[in-house]
Amino acid sequence: MRHTERMGSALTTIGLPVALGIIMFGLGLSLTPRDFARVAKHPKAVIIALICQLLVLPALCFGLVLLFQLPPVLAVGMLLLAASPGGTTANLYSHLFRGDVALNISLTAINSVLAVFTLPLITNLAIAYFLPGDESLGLQAAKVVEVFAIVLGPVALGMLVRWWRPAFADRMDRPVRIASVVILVVVIAGAIVSNLELLLENAGRLAGITVVFCVLSLTIGYLVPRMLRVDRPQSIASSFEIGIHNATLAIVIAQTVIGSVEMSLPAGVYGVLMFFVALAFGFLIRGRAATGDVHAPDGSERDEARRASAPDAAEAAPPER
Repeated sequence: MRHTERMGSALTTIGLPVALGIIMFGLGLSLTPRDFARVAKHPKAVIIALICQLLVLPALCFGLVLLFQLPPVLAVGMLLLAASPGGTTANLYSHLFRGDVALNISLTAINSVLAVFTLPLITNLAIAYFLPGDESLGLQAAKVVEVFAIVLGPVALGMLVRWWRPAFADRMDRPVRIASVVILVVVIAGAIVSNLELLLENAGRLAGITVVFCVLSLTIGYLVPRMLRVDRPQSIASSFEIGIHNATLAIVIAQTVIGSVEMSLPAGVYGVLMFFVALAFGFLIRGRAATGDVHAPDGSERDEARRASAPDAAEAAPPER
């Protein structure tokens, strides 16, 4: 494989960061400081999600890589994906399936800070194991600032717009959400098409592992909090945050920091397939909400399920909203 090949495409260097920025700005339009304050009162869900994200998933991904016997460069690419923080698309899916979107945003922010340390560490360990003697990933200061700016800056700007012009923020919320998803799909598709030949050579061996990894991540993100008595909306948020990784960030790091197009292929395949896997998973857990959950013998979970399936469930937020 042409391990150090770079793709000098504007889709990666400009399009992907811009797409992420638009998505995060749109999500910021729907948030207020009270959302974060409310999450801070319930740190249990945050701690559980972070443990799953930072410890369980890399170990799970390492086992899958060995099981599927991926070539070394693709194996490192999978672990780079696993080490990436939750994808911004997770917030949209959480919104669609009645999750705690404020928890998603908080987890994205926390994970993005922690990823400055954990992402290079996990990727360096993967390179040392699968590609001994190869150069390690180094996240330079400029790249750290860029990641912070892409993830956190637009959210803060969106929240400022909501505070300054709440009526405008309400009108723009839905159009920005739709536009951001369309832009993200177009940009990822363009990045894949730019390396279509390379992708087709490896799509067969990557489709299976990326789908399995996505399904297991979503399941762990939902069931572990539920087993530890975390509320359903927060469990849904945790599921999508853990199950939908920031594939665009993984692609940018692989291609522009490490300089390997091949290493970005797992994130590219995952970035397409996870839309469908996450959608199917969302309908599955919504179906469970409609029929009740086994975790509440006292019937409280069934009451919660009826509220979630009611037509006005979207308006069932706490009074301070």
